[in-house]
Amino acid sequence: MQLTKKFVKAKNPCASGYRWFLRDRNGQGDYQEILDALVADNRVDDACWLLDQFGPTDAVLTLDFVDANALVFAGTLVVRQGINVDTVARAGRWIRTQGGIKAGTDIVAGEGIEAQGGIVSGGHIRAEGDVSAGWGIEAQSRFECGGNVRAKWDIAAGQGISVTGDIRAGQCLVAGGSIKCDQGIRAGGKVQAEHDIIVARGIQAGESIVAGNHIETGWGMLSGCDIVADGSIKAGEGLAATGRIEAGLGHGVYAGLRVRLDAWADAARVVAQARPDQLISGHWCDPAMQA
Repeated sequence: MQLTKKFVKAKNPCASGYRWFLRDRNGQGDYQEILDALVADNRVDDACWLLDQFGPTDAVLTLDFVDANALVFAGTLVVRQGINVDTVARAGRWIRTQGGIKAGTDIVAGEGIEAQGGIVSGGHIRAEGDVSAGWGIEAQSRFECGGNVRAKWDIAAGQGISVTGDIRAGQCLVAGGSIKCDQGIRAGGKVQAEHDIIVARGIQAGESIVAGNHIETGWGMLSGCDIVADGSIKAGEGLAATGRIEAGLGHGVYAGLRVRLDAWADAARVVAQARPDQLISGHWCDPAMQA
C-alpha cells in the first residue's frame, strides 16, 4: 500500500507526525516502510496511530528472533525463537512465536497471539482473537481478549481482565481490577479479583474463588476451597465449595437465580462446610446429611 500526503492528511494526523511525514518521507511511501521508519526514529506512538488508521495487511514477516526497541508490523508476525522489545510489540493480524514474548509496555494483535513460552507485558495485552501461551500470561495493566484464552501457567493482570470467549488457566487467574468473561472460566488454582468477577457461564477453580466486590455467574460455581466476596455472591445455578461460602457484610448468597423453584434440589444446590449465614436462595445440602 502506498501512502500519499492527501491520504494521510485525510486522517487528521498530529502536526508533528505530519511534518515528519513530509520532511523524512517526502509525503509519500510504502505503508510498512513508513511504519519501520517511524519505529526507527523512536516515533512508536505515531506508528501505532498509523496502523490504527490504515489497518492490517496480508503480509507475513518471518524472523528467527526479535530483540529491539519496538516492533510494529501491519500483517502477521512469525518468530521462531522469541520476541523481546523494550516498548511495543504490535501486529495488524497475528503474533506467533515458538518462544516467548516480552514487551516493556504493550503487546497488541489485530487478530490473535500464540506463544510456546510466556507472554509478559509491562503495560497491557490486547488481541481481537484468541490468546494462547505454553507458559503464563502477565500484564502489568489490562488484559483484553476478543476470543478464547489458554495458558498452562498463571494468567494475571495488574488491572482488569476482559475476555469474550472462555478462559482456561492451568494455574491461577488473578486480576488487580475486575474479571469479566463472556463464556466460562476454568482454573487449576485460585480465581481472584480485587473488584468484581462477572462470568456469563460458570467458574471451576481448583482453589478459592475470591472477589473484592461481587461474584456473579450465569451458571454455577465449583471451588476446591472457598467462595468469598466482599459483596454479593450470585449464581444462576448451584454453588459448591469444599470450604466456606461467604458474602460481604450486608450482602447475600444467591443460588438458582435462573432455575425453576421445583428444580432447585437438582440444579440449584448449595454445598459447603457450613450453611452460609447470608444464604437467600438455593437448595442447601447439609454435609452431615450427605455422609
